[in-house]
Amino acid sequence: MGNSCFAGIPKFVNKPNGLFSDVVEAPPDPILNTTTLFKKDTFKDKINLGVGAYRTAEGKPYILPVVKAAEKQLYNEIYYDQIDKEYSTIDGPPALKTVTQKLVFGDKCKAVAEERIASVQALSGTGALRVCGEFIKKHLQPASHTIWISDPTWGNHPTIFQKSGMTVKNYRYWDESTKGLDFKGMMEDLKSAENGNCVLLHSCAHNPTGVDPTEAQWKELLDLCVNKSFVVIMDSAYQGYASGSLDKDAYSIRLFEAAGLELFMCQSFAKNLGLYGERIGMVHVVCKDKTRASCVLSQLKLVIRPMYSSPPIHGAQLVCKILGEPSLLEQWKYELKEMADRIHSVRSALRKGLEAKGTPGTWNHVTDQIGMFSYTGLSVPQCERLMSEHHIYLLKSGRISLAGLNQNNIQRMIDCVDEVVKSCK
Repeated sequence: MGNSCFAGIPKFVNKPNGLFSDVVEAPPDPILNTTTLFKKDTFKDKINLGVGAYRTAEGKPYILPVVKAAEKQLYNEIYYDQIDKEYSTIDGPPALKTVTQKLVFGDKCKAVAEERIASVQALSGTGALRVCGEFIKKHLQPASHTIWISDPTWGNHPTIFQKSGMTVKNYRYWDESTKGLDFKGMMEDLKSAENGNCVLLHSCAHNPTGVDPTEAQWKELLDLCVNKSFVVIMDSAYQGYASGSLDKDAYSIRLFEAAGLELFMCQSFAKNLGLYGERIGMVHVVCKDKTRASCVLSQLKLVIRPMYSSPPIHGAQLVCKILGEPSLLEQWKYELKEMADRIHSVRSALRKGLEAKGTPGTWNHVTDQIGMFSYTGLSVPQCERLMSEHHIYLLKSGRISLAGLNQNNIQRMIDCVDEVVKSCK
């Protein structure tokens, strides 16, 4: 310890102002703080476009009828002592693994049939990503400890991997001039990455831009990932919610699996089943063979055990019910398409209204994008004016949650966007 930079520094000093006197207040989360500001606002016609949660045409939170049906079945099973409230296993119930694998990889998936996918239940998408980060840092080669994420991306992505001890780098994604995908820049940046680096890909409905690669571009990305021996993490938060089709929205994942890639897949049921507060998600690791999958599963459990010991059971029971019973699965598909269709109609109305009003700029990107969010292209001053002058709350990046718009407030949104675009040039 003689050469330590801490030599001579006492291990303990009495703090006259208390044990926590050196703890400073952290800045508020930019996404969650938007909702806090919205709730404090007393203006009658305020609009919240920051929250990433579905709302009905009346602007109310929505519990899917299929979830209510599954809840009723679970209640009866609890009432008649058919299920209990005991701890789950570390990796979650076996039935959950089966139905969630088939949902994302498809009924005819070779990796599922050969039992070479290691799956564990996780605390929604965030928890799934963190488990992957911890596993990669501990068990994979040093090259994979550097992860490439899109610029922009979901605000929590960088922190999740940094807290896992990984180095985060960015690849270009958004082209401000076209308000679309900068595929050329994306490919250039990923080609510059070292062989064996980790790359995070949004499987569909990219957050926050709503811009996805085409099927042809996905194939180019696949070839690059194979040639560079990238460790791929797919983040799937919107399967079925983007297009209304569970199969269409799983295209990229199934393409990569069918090519024989070993990869990580993080799956969330917050958005597409509306189970936000249940924190239900999965990690699926596609391996070369059944033996490797067994080894990976054993080590994933060792990541989870000291982190949160075992996952919550209620969300898992709901997902097992809905995906495992054909009638409930078909009902969910119908309701999922209804939600996707409402978002599509909001996109169309917003674009049509802005174009009809002659709002400066081009607005085709609003309908070109998919999923819950629109990356509007509004500047920081324009976003700040929307909040301060018009009581419309959104992220300063210009991202809006289209679920917050409906027939009662969309005209006000159109009028206010028109005003700020003209005022803040």
